[in-house]
Order: sequence, then structure tokens, then C-alpha cells
Amino acid sequence: MAAEAEFTISSLADESGVTVRTLRDYSVRGLLPPPEMRGRTGFYGEEHLNRVRIIGRLLERGITLNGVRSLLEAWDRGDDLADVLGVAAPAPSASSQPTDLISEKFIAATDLARRLHDAPDGLRRVVTAGIYEPSDATTYRVANSELAQLLEELVADGIPAAEALDEVEQLRADCDHIARKFVDLFEQTSVRTFRRSAHAPEDIDRLAERMSTARSRPGRVATALIDEFVARHLAYLVARDLDNMPPGRG
Repeated sequence: MAAEAEFTISSLADESGVTVRTLRDYSVRGLLPPPEMRGRTGFYGEEHLNRVRIIGRLLERGITLNGVRSLLEAWDRGDDLADVLGVAAPAPSASSQPTDLISEKFIAATDLARRLHDAPDGLRRVVTAGIYEPSDATTYRVANSELAQLLEELVADGIPAAEALDEVEQLRADCDHIARKFVDLFEQTSVRTFRRSAHAPEDIDRLAERMSTARSRPGRVATALIDEFVARHLAYLVARDLDNMPPGRG
């Protein structure tokens, strides 16, 4: 098992896209848990990075820092949805019909909570994963329609919400890993060439052109490879089941 990532405050700022000053402000306001101190250096982990990303998404939705703090404190206490949002979240029942969460851009927080009722910390996880984001105290917005649709389809097909969310989170992590690989290659080639150049206008234009290509190529390459592998694995799966069918069937 890979060791959990560790960050100094500077590397956490780089990874999260916020400034060191902002991170210190979050700490002072109680939004960010204290780091693990080793000597005079504080070390942050994945939990801190996810926390910073959640804070950013909440702020983007117009929620004030005080409101963000209240919401995070409620999550940290393990409060249920009614405690966090101040609304009554009805318990799921056999007679209740699942809500189509993707049919509308905005969904009720209670509907989202009902769908994720068996996923521990599900509300926080879908926000961290960028699948949904709070719009206000009682409403959530679909932030990534493809991931949200996949999550809903997995649940509709009978996979427990907790397992479905695990799969979607892993898929997102795999895609992020692929993206980072392409960015590393871009840095090793185009960026390195630019750094060695005279930074003339034509050098800047060439870098911009290569950056445009670098933004679109990973999706094309990954899509082609995934389609190829999916077709291959599906063919193998179907062939294996057909071979195992009793004589006279099919």
C-alpha cells in the first residue's frame, strides 16, 4: 500500500492552488486542522488537501467563511443531514421511489442524502470528488454530470451506494494520475525547451500552441485506449460465458 502523501505548507499551497497566506488564514479561522509537527516543520496529509478543496468549492458557491466553518464543524462532529442543514431528512423506505438526480441541474440535499444513506461520510465525499457541490443550505448542484450519472446508474443497477462511490472515486483518481503523467511529459519536453529558449515572441507562441495540443491530446489517447480495452474485455467476458453454457442452450 502506498504511503499517504505528505505536504509542507508550501507544497500544500502548490497542490491545492491557494496561497500559503490563505492556508494560514484557514488555520487561524479553524477551518483547517493543525498539521503534524516534526521539530519546527508542520506536515499536512491528504485529509488537509481534501479539506482545502472542499472549502474552495463552498466559497465558490457564495457561502461565507463563517458558513463554511459551521458546515465543516458539523461534518467533523458526525452530525446527520438534519443537524448540518437544519432540515429533516426522511429515512429511506421500501415504498420510496428513487429520485432522478441527474434530470435537474439542482437537487434537494435531502434527496442526495437519501441516495447516499449507506455511504459513510457520503455527502462530504461527493463534494470532495467534485461530483456535487452545495448551492445553498438545502440544495446541491451537479458539478460533474458524467460522474453523477455514473454514480446514479451504478446504484440503480443494485450496487450499494458506498461501493458505487468507491468505484467513482477510484475512477477519478485514475484519471487524475493519467493527467499528471501527461503534464509531466509536457514539462519534460515543451516547457523544458521553452526554459532554454530566448523567450522571444515566437518561443511564446510555440509554447502556447503546444499547450493547446497538450490539453486535447490526453483525452483522445485515453478514449481510444479505453475503448479498445473495454471492447477486448467485453468480448472475452461474453465468450467465456458462452463457452460455459450447457449444451442445447443459446
